[in-house]
Amino acid sequence: MDFNMLVQQAQRLTNEVANTEDIPQMERTLPQVLMAAQELHSRVTQSEMGSQDAQAHIMLGSKGIDLPKITQKLETLSSRKTFEPLDPIADTDIQSFLRNEKENAILSVIEEVHKETYKSAQKQKWDHIVSDWREEKVKLMNALIGSSQGWIDIQKGPEQTILNETSVTGRSCLSSQEMAYAREVLEYNRVVIEGVLRPNLVQKFALVAEEFNDAKITEMWEIVKYMVNVMPSARILDPLRQRTHSGQLIQQAKKYLEHRYKVYMSTVVSEHLREAQLGGVPNTYNLVSAFVRLRFGDLDSLNCIGLQDGRIEGKPIWPMVFYCLRCGDIQAALKCLDYIGPGHEDVIQVLEEKFRKPDQKISSKLEQQIKTQYKRQIRNATDPFKRVVYCIVASCDIQEQHPDIAKTSDDFLWIQLSLIQTEAEANQEILTYSGLQTMILEQYGEKHFNAQDQPHLYFQVLALTGQFEVAIEFLSRFDRFRPHAVHIALALSELGMLGGSHDVRQPLLSVDPEDPVPMRRLNLARLVMLYVKKFEITDPAEAIQYFFFLRNLHDSDGRNLFLLSVTDLAMECGEYDLIFGKIQVNGIRSRGLIDQFESVQVDPKAACQMVADELVKKGIFENAIKMYDLAENHEQVLNYTSVLLSQVVNQPGKRGSVRERIQVIARDIKDRYDIDEIKCDPKTVATFIILYDLLKFFDEFHEKKHQMALETLAKINLVPFTMADLDNCLRNFKDLRVEVCKVFPDILLATMDILYSQYRAIKGKGSQTPLGENPLTRLREHAKALTSMGATIPYRMPGDTNNQLVQTEILMH
Repeated sequence: MDFNMLVQQAQRLTNEVANTEDIPQMERTLPQVLMAAQELHSRVTQSEMGSQDAQAHIMLGSKGIDLPKITQKLETLSSRKTFEPLDPIADTDIQSFLRNEKENAILSVIEEVHKETYKSAQKQKWDHIVSDWREEKVKLMNALIGSSQGWIDIQKGPEQTILNETSVTGRSCLSSQEMAYAREVLEYNRVVIEGVLRPNLVQKFALVAEEFNDAKITEMWEIVKYMVNVMPSARILDPLRQRTHSGQLIQQAKKYLEHRYKVYMSTVVSEHLREAQLGGVPNTYNLVSAFVRLRFGDLDSLNCIGLQDGRIEGKPIWPMVFYCLRCGDIQAALKCLDYIGPGHEDVIQVLEEKFRKPDQKISSKLEQQIKTQYKRQIRNATDPFKRVVYCIVASCDIQEQHPDIAKTSDDFLWIQLSLIQTEAEANQEILTYSGLQTMILEQYGEKHFNAQDQPHLYFQVLALTGQFEVAIEFLSRFDRFRPHAVHIALALSELGMLGGSHDVRQPLLSVDPEDPVPMRRLNLARLVMLYVKKFEITDPAEAIQYFFFLRNLHDSDGRNLFLLSVTDLAMECGEYDLIFGKIQVNGIRSRGLIDQFESVQVDPKAACQMVADELVKKGIFENAIKMYDLAENHEQVLNYTSVLLSQVVNQPGKRGSVRERIQVIARDIKDRYDIDEIKCDPKTVATFIILYDLLKFFDEFHEKKHQMALETLAKINLVPFTMADLDNCLRNFKDLRVEVCKVFPDILLATMDILYSQYRAIKGKGSQTPLGENPLTRLREHAKALTSMGATIPYRMPGDTNNQLVQTEILMH
C-alpha cells in the first residue's frame, strides 16, 4: 500500500466521522498533525537535559507516578537539623530503670528455661522415635528368610497381631511337640535351680522326640547323641577351637555312620534270607558275608566288574574287607584278609595296629610304604573295593571320589572322614578336618545336597562334620524343624559345645575372623527370642523358662540378658502380677514366676527395677509405679505418683476416669507407707503429701463444699489468706517442686472462685452484718492477697490467670 492510498483512506474515515454525532470533530488534518508533532519533537530535543526529563516523565508516568509533584516535595526538605548534635538527657528515673532491669532479667531467665525445655522435649521426642525405629528395624530384619553367612541376619519371625484379649485367653500358641519340649525344659530348670546333679539334656530331649513318631526327627537327635558323646577338654575353653584340636568328633561321626550302615545291612539281609542262612552266630562277619552274597550272587559276573584276588567261600575278598570296615569291625576285616595271598602284608599290619590302638597314629614309614604301593600298583587296579581299602588304610589319593562305591551321602561322608589326617610330612597333601568342613559348607553347599527339599539330610552332613551352628541355623528356617533346632542348640549350649556369638547384637549366624575356617558362631539369644516370640503373649510361664538359658549372657551395656528378656516379656504381655507378684493387703509382695529363680543369683527386686525403668522411658508411669513399689524403691514411687497427680489433681472426679485411678494408687500408697520412716528425699515426700491433700481440696471445690475446701487449703499453707501471710507463702513457694507449681494457677483460680461465691452469697442476703469484723472486708483482703500472690510468684503462669484474678477481685468491690 502506497502513501496516496493511505491518504485516501484517512479522508474517507474523516468523512464518515463527520457524519457521526457521537464522536467529536477533529480540528486538525493529518498533515497539520504531522507538522505539529515535528515541531514538538524539535523543541524537546534541543537540549540533553530536556530529553532526559522527557524520558523520566514517560517512564515514571507509565507506573502512575507524578514526577513534578515529587520534585516539589523534595525541594521542601531540609537537612539543616538532621546532623545537629543532640543534647545529653540524664536518666534520673532510677526506680523505672531497676524495674526494667529486673523484668528483663526475669524474662531472660524464662526465655532461657523455655529454650532448654524445648530442646529437652525435642531430644526426648527424637530419642523415642529412634528407639521405635530400632525396634521396627529388628522386626523387619527378623521377618526375612534366608541364610546369614556374614553379618546379615535373615531369620523369619512370627508377625504380631492385635487381638481382643478375651479371644486369646486360655488359648496356647504352643503345639503338642513344643509343649512336650517345654515340660522337659521346666523340669531341667528346676533341677538346675535346686543345685543337684544335672541330667544330660540331649538324652532328655531325645526321649521326648521319640514320642513324636517321626523317623527324621528321631534320626537327628540320634546324630546329636553320638556327636556329644566325647570327653570335654579342659585346656581349650572355646568350643570351636576344641573341635579343631580333637579327633573325637571324627570318631563319633564314623561310629554313627557305621552303626547306621550295619542296621541297613541287617534290614536288607532279613528281607531276603532266613536267620539260619546267615552262617552261624549273627556277628559282623556273617552279616557282611550274607550281604555280599546278595549283592554279588552271580559268581560268573564278578570278572565283568573287575573284582580281583579271589573269593572267600564263593564271595569276593575285597568287597568283604570293605564292608567289614564300613561296619567298623576291623577284626572281621582282618579275618577276610587271612584268605588273601602274599603282597598285602602292609595293609594287614596297619589294620592290626589300628585294632590294638585305635587312637594312635600309624608309623609314617609304614604309611609311606602303602602309599608307594598304591601309586605303583593299586591306583590302576580294576577292583574299586581294593582301591578304596588302600585309600582308607593309608589316606591315599584324597581327590578320588570313588563313585563306584560311594553311592549315598553316608558312604561319601564315611570315606572322607576315614581319610582325615591331623599331621603330615613336608610337601604331603592330606585332608584335614577343616578342609572337609569347607568342602561340605562352601564347595558343595545347600544346592548340591538339595537342602530345601531334604533339610534333614543337609543337617546330618553338617552335624556329622562338627558344624553344629550352621546346622542349627539352617534347620531353624523351616517351621517344621524350628522347635527341634532350638532345643538342639539349648542342649549343646548347656554342654558347652556350642560356639556362641561374642555380642548379642550380632546376626543369627556370624563369622569371627579369629575362628578356624570355616567355623560360624550362633547367636543363641536371638534364636531363643525368635522362638519364644511366637507364644510369649499366651504362655509367659513357658517363655520365662526359655529365657533362663540366657542367664549367663549380657548385652552391650552389661545388663543380664535373662532379666532384660523378662523385662521385655512383662511389657509385651502386660502380666506384671503373674511374673512379679503383687502387693497384698498386708503389704507383702506375693510370689511371681520370677521368684522361682531366686536361688541362682537372680534378684526379683532388680528385675522389678529394670521393668520400672523401661516403663518410665516409654512414659507408662502407672505401671512403673507398681513395679517400683514391688522393687521397694519408695523414692521413685512417690516421685512418679506426684508427676501423675500434678496432671489430674485439678480435674473433677468422674467414675472410671484417669484421676480416679491415680487417686486410688495415691490413697493405697498413703495407707501403706509410713511417711515418717521411709528413706526418701524430704522434698519428694512433701510434694506427694501436698498433692494428696490437694486431691481433697479440689474434690470439695467441685462438690461446692466451699468452706471445707478453704479449711483444707489452710492446712496445706500454700496461698495467703491475708496480706500478712503473703511473704511466708512466697518463701514456701520457692521450696516447692515443679509438680506443685504446675497446679498453682488452678489453686489460685479455684480459691478466688470460692471467695467470689461466698461474696455473692453474703451480698445476696442483703442483711446487716453483726458488730465486729465485716466478712466482706475479710473476703476482699483474701482476694487481694491471692492477686498479689499470683503477680509476685517467680513462675510463668498462663497468660489469662492474673487477668481472671484481677477481674474477680474487682467484682468484689
